[in-house]
Amino acid sequence: MRGERLPPHSFLLSFGTKKKHAPRTARRESEARKMAFFSTLFSQIVNGLQSGSIYALVALGYSMVYGIIMLLNFAHGDIIMVGAYVVWMSMTSFGLHPLPSILLAVVVSTLLGVVIEKVAYAPLRSSPRLSLLITAIGISFLLENGFQLIFGAGAKVVPTLIEGPTFDVLGASVSTPALVTLAVTVVIMIGLTLLVQKTKLGRAMRAVSEDMGAAQLMGVNINTTISFTFALGSALAAVASALYLSSYAQASPTMGSMLGLKAFVAAVLGGIGSLPGAMLGGFVIGLAEALVSAAGLSVWKDGVVFAILIVVLLVRPSGLLGKPMKEKV
Repeated sequence: MRGERLPPHSFLLSFGTKKKHAPRTARRESEARKMAFFSTLFSQIVNGLQSGSIYALVALGYSMVYGIIMLLNFAHGDIIMVGAYVVWMSMTSFGLHPLPSILLAVVVSTLLGVVIEKVAYAPLRSSPRLSLLITAIGISFLLENGFQLIFGAGAKVVPTLIEGPTFDVLGASVSTPALVTLAVTVVIMIGLTLLVQKTKLGRAMRAVSEDMGAAQLMGVNINTTISFTFALGSALAAVASALYLSSYAQASPTMGSMLGLKAFVAAVLGGIGSLPGAMLGGFVIGLAEALVSAAGLSVWKDGVVFAILIVVLLVRPSGLLGKPMKEKV
């Protein structure tokens, strides 16, 4: 009833109960916060490994070409864009299944890489490196503006490439495209390592990388080796393009610019010319981006990538796994 007062012992009993349960509630809230933190952290690590896998595949192309002919092929990022448009056209215009579309993109990108090498780079092979660098930048602009002229500047929506359920791992949601990206990247890296170490073409690539003149005297076909290197790097770029589209289903004429630059940073970070370094650099860049985004600084993630490039060039120009280059006189 209104105006009644509780007995003193009732007030003390309720007060004691609240005091007794307060530590339990605080402990549960603390454990919930910890679980949410670790779940978010694990999710960001998976995202970083996924994007890092794509950077690593593209960085391998940069490193292989640089290791063979000392060329920074800045047109390499635009091979990604070409592969994306091939996938988009194959699925929307011709109604192909995603797998044949990806295989067609790999074939077209491989042929384009070889044609670029034969037409643009081979005639300048004995020219100063600056001439090759300017040519590579020109090819990049040619591809970007050519596709913009043909298909327009707007982004094209690519149909779903990889379908599948989302898995709950350690409280975090892991998508099927993320798992496929990681699995495909690991398989490709193992296959590439075996190719370089165990096959005749791989030995030729290592010989040309070490000393082109001596390799030619030993009977290595320089032109075939260089063309194969461009073909392999372009095929990897097409695979990276398909994996990228599985998570970001848009193709645009300039999509390869930033993606290619970040992959270049990954190659420099790991050691330009080093295949293991390119793999390591790709994963490091991907994880750095993810952790910066997790900290609420996603607008700064591109800046962080290029800040890493500046620090590496100042502290260790040869990269994490690269060897210092010695000029022969």
